[in-house]
Amino acid sequence: MDERGLAGKVALITGAGRPGGLGQGMARKLASQGAKIVLHDRGALSGPAAPAHGVGTATDLEAVAAELRADGAEVATVTGDLLDEAAIARVVGAAVENFDRLDILINNAGVGYLFGPLVELEAESWDVVLGVNLRAPALATKHAARQMIAQGQGGRIINIASQAAKSGFAFASAYTASKHGLIGLTRSAALELGEHGITVNAICPNHVTTGLGAWQNRFMSEARGQSIDAYLDEMRARIPLRRTGTPNDTAETAAFLCSDAAAYITAEAINVSGGEEYH
Repeated sequence: MDERGLAGKVALITGAGRPGGLGQGMARKLASQGAKIVLHDRGALSGPAAPAHGVGTATDLEAVAAELRADGAEVATVTGDLLDEAAIARVVGAAVENFDRLDILINNAGVGYLFGPLVELEAESWDVVLGVNLRAPALATKHAARQMIAQGQGGRIINIASQAAKSGFAFASAYTASKHGLIGLTRSAALELGEHGITVNAICPNHVTTGLGAWQNRFMSEARGQSIDAYLDEMRARIPLRRTGTPNDTAETAAFLCSDAAAYITAEAINVSGGEEYH
């Protein structure tokens, strides 16, 4: 693939302020192909939306941006609470404010740490997970699509779903429900936006040990009464390629979906799971 194939394009990636996270990996890859990048994260939060793993702060966001700029990328940053539609509109507007257009939206922000038994589920936690993981991508898609339609040159929208969009997982009922819903949103949006040359697809990674992934490893291994090593060994054993995913696996798929080579692909939910998930 042409390493400058996205020259002149502007990409907004939500939830991209976690060092070592999927957002950073996708930003790095798209920037290497010439895209201008708008990085979003929420900054400091308290209450049930606050991350248990302690990353995703405004300081982290600027650190991710600084690394990209050091490699020659044009990068802007914006913070905003995706539970608030006005903030979502402002986040989408940051692309136009900084770079005069928006060509690519990657709905990457997600809450993947409010886990626990269904019989102990708190309504507030459910609302936060569904709000960030499903309502926010819908509203971001709404505002981004308006901009892309006004530009008249098509666009790309990518939703970062999960293996949990295809299969159920114990102790993650809200997360699993939100990701299943994200696939429905992807398909419906693709049907509506296709006439404008806007493709809408989802990527469904299996487990990736980012900062969030490390917290998930601890939680799930404890819930199953296993050591973390035993839990990961069991996971790798059921993956045909015998390894868990990496941020780069998702980044490469996102870059492909943004490229001209994927111009005829829309409404898909692509598994990036080493063969663990295949439906």
